[in-house]
Amino acid sequence: MNTDRTDLVARARALRPEMSANGFRADAEGTDVADNMRLLGEAGLDRLNVPVEFGGLWDGAWGGLPETIEAIVEVSAADGSTGQCWSANALVARQIFISDIPREVRRQVADELITDGRRLVSSASEAGGTGPVTGRRVPGGIVVDGTKTFNTNSGGGGRDLLHVRFLLDGAPHQALVRLDDPGLTAAHDWDNMGQRGTDSQTIVYENVFVPDGWHFPPAAIDPYLLSAVMLTHAALLQGLGEGALEATTGYLRTVNRASMPKFAGTREDPLIHRRLGEMSSDLAAARALLLAVAAEIAAGTTDPAETGVRGFRAKVASTAAGLRVTADIHELTGGRGTSNRYRFDRYWRNARAFASHDSLDAKMAFVGAYEVTGALPDITEYLAV
Repeated sequence: MNTDRTDLVARARALRPEMSANGFRADAEGTDVADNMRLLGEAGLDRLNVPVEFGGLWDGAWGGLPETIEAIVEVSAADGSTGQCWSANALVARQIFISDIPREVRRQVADELITDGRRLVSSASEAGGTGPVTGRRVPGGIVVDGTKTFNTNSGGGGRDLLHVRFLLDGAPHQALVRLDDPGLTAAHDWDNMGQRGTDSQTIVYENVFVPDGWHFPPAAIDPYLLSAVMLTHAALLQGLGEGALEATTGYLRTVNRASMPKFAGTREDPLIHRRLGEMSSDLAAARALLLAVAAEIAAGTTDPAETGVRGFRAKVASTAAGLRVTADIHELTGGRGTSNRYRFDRYWRNARAFASHDSLDAKMAFVGAYEVTGALPDITEYLAV
C-alpha cells in the first residue's frame, strides 16, 4: 500500500469535525460546500485523482482505488454533500485522464486539480430534459447546445470544469467547459430534501464554443468501470451510515438516556447496546466488502464479470446498512435528539436522497439473476447506462 495515499486518507479523517460543522451549515442554508472542498484541496486529496506522471498518486489503470474509496467514506461521514462533490472529482478525473485528449490539456487539468483546488462536474444526465445535448463542428472546434438536468459539484462556479457528454455527428462525444463560459445558464433549481449542498442544478448550454483539444471521443469502456462506479456510490452511503453511528454514540455518551425506566441510563441499557451493536456490525461487514472489491479492481487480476457482480453486492450492502443506520438514529437519541441544534435528520435525508438515484431492487435482481444463471446479465435491462 502506498504510504502517501494512506496519509491522504488520514488527512480526510482528521478533517471530519470541521467538515461536519461546515456541512451542518450548508444543509441548513441550502448552500454550496465550498469551504469543505477548499479544505480537501488544501489537504492535497485530489492527488488521489491525478496520475503519477502528472504529479499525482494514481498509478496504473485503477491504482489507488482502495484509498480513493476510503477517502470518499471519510468525507461522506463528515458530510454527504461534500462526499458526493468530491467523488465527482474522482470519477470525472479518471474519465479525463484515460481519454484521447492532448497531453498538454491533461497536464493543465492535473495542475489545476492539485494547485488550484479545481472542481470537476459530471454533466451527463438529461432525465426530464428537453432532449439530447448536441454538438456541431465549426472552424477551430465545436459548438454545444442543450440542457443537462443534473450537475453535481457545479456550485463553485468560476473556472471549475464541466465534463459534458453529448452527440456529435450522431456519436457520443465529450468536452470540458468552464463554468464561467458566457454561453452557460445555471438554473439554481436544486432544492431537494437531502444532499442540499451538492448544487446538482440544471445547466443550459447555448452556442457554447469548445476549442479543438478540449473535446474528445469517449475512451473504450474499461471492464471494471461499472463496478468502480458502484463502489463510489456505495462509499457515499457507507460514509453516511458511519457518520450517523458516530453522531449517535457521541450523543448517547453525553445525554444519559435509557429505552425504559427500568434502566439507569445508556451505559446500563442492553437494548440500546444491542441496537448499536447491530448498526456497527452491519457497517463493518459492508465496509469490508467495499474495500475488498476495490482492492480486486486495483489489482486487475480477477474476472471482470465476477468483480462486477461483487461491486453490485457492495453497493447493495453499503446502501442497505447506510439507510438502516441513518433511519434508526432517532430511535436511540429520542425526542430531544430531534432538535435542530443537532440536525441528526440530515444523515437520513442525505442517504435517502442519494439512494433514490437509482433502484436498489434492480441491483439486487441483477445479482440474483447472476446467481441463478451463472452469467452476467445484460446491464441495460436493469439500469439506464
